[in-house]
Amino acid sequence: MADGHAHADAQPRLLAPAAMDDPYPLYHQLRATAPVRWDGSAWVLTRYADVLAVLRDPRARAARIDPDPTWLQQTGLEPLFTTHARMMLFTDPPDHTRLRGLLNTAFTPRVVEGLRSRITALVDELIDRIAAAGHTDLIQDLAYPLPVTVITELLGVPATMREQFRRWSDGLAAFIGGSSAPEMQTFAHAQRCMLELSDYLRGEIAARRQQPRADLLTALVQAEAAGDRLSSEELIANAILLLVAGHETTTNLIGNGVLALLRHPDQHRRLVEQPELIGSAVEELLRYDSPVQATSRIMADDLELDGQRIRRGQYVTLLLGAANRDPAQFPDPDRLDITRQPNRHLSFAHGPHFCLGAPLARLEAQIAIGRLLQRLPTLHLATDRLVWRDNFTLRGLTALPLRVA
Repeated sequence: MADGHAHADAQPRLLAPAAMDDPYPLYHQLRATAPVRWDGSAWVLTRYADVLAVLRDPRARAARIDPDPTWLQQTGLEPLFTTHARMMLFTDPPDHTRLRGLLNTAFTPRVVEGLRSRITALVDELIDRIAAAGHTDLIQDLAYPLPVTVITELLGVPATMREQFRRWSDGLAAFIGGSSAPEMQTFAHAQRCMLELSDYLRGEIAARRQQPRADLLTALVQAEAAGDRLSSEELIANAILLLVAGHETTTNLIGNGVLALLRHPDQHRRLVEQPELIGSAVEELLRYDSPVQATSRIMADDLELDGQRIRRGQYVTLLLGAANRDPAQFPDPDRLDITRQPNRHLSFAHGPHFCLGAPLARLEAQIAIGRLLQRLPTLHLATDRLVWRDNFTLRGLTALPLRVA
């Protein structure tokens, strides 16, 4: 997940409907004409080498949610911004190191591999329904329910709460991802969602203190009980982060990935015929149409890039989606090639903030897309008129109508 704080209203062209539908021509244009560009409120980077350099640079700080306190008081939005500032995504060492260390245990390769049979069973159950109907909105019927079920089960949240979680999560995602809706409206709605979700989690946390269970929420409660490792506020903020990040991006990865394959029949056919390519296929789908298009940093010190001086305190918007289509790094970058090697895409970012949930997202996408193609190889698009979500950073479809031939 990334954040819209630095670029919510900074780049009107990036938020224009044409760019929401297909941002890649604009990325190529920016990369060719002004790869390090000041847009009035942030530096916008589009080249792979520059984006990677900033992600690795200790001067580029992730703790970038710092609105003016007077403005916060006037708008009453203090709870929203304070909670976000406590999320691991928006912290630097030593806080980031401590929080990541606590959350890391839930996403080790061994733990994730242990979820394989559950994920496969879920995917097969969802595909059974699609097969029986003969048509589907893939977002509604597979891409959304799979990751939301997995992350809520991991945290120990009941199935009955899933629809409510979707509403809360959508509201928070619009704030984090930058939408074209009026900013204050987005902020106010996000704060309502955040307060309701926090209240719900407080109740769940209290229940885990009384009666621990074998779930991630209990593990976080126990880390909090161990003293200075996790405060109550950090516990709630990072549980929210896991819930939102744990499904928004994977939903988009599955949706964007299946669409890319259907639009490239040769690659689709190849993957149907060679299912063992699913690992490298998912990496290429991540690169080709990344579920997270951007992230941002704030500079703790001056930095020189491409003859431009980025000053201390200035924001930098890193266009991950543009870096992933940089011809200097990826030959023929607009071509989908499920066997592409090497493929060092930046869809999960890089460095200390490399996506914690990457192993889980990869596994979910490999199983979901792999099983879908094996079981329903004749799936095809039911329409050419697709609608992308109004979210610049978290790129995904509102629906993906498909038919089984």
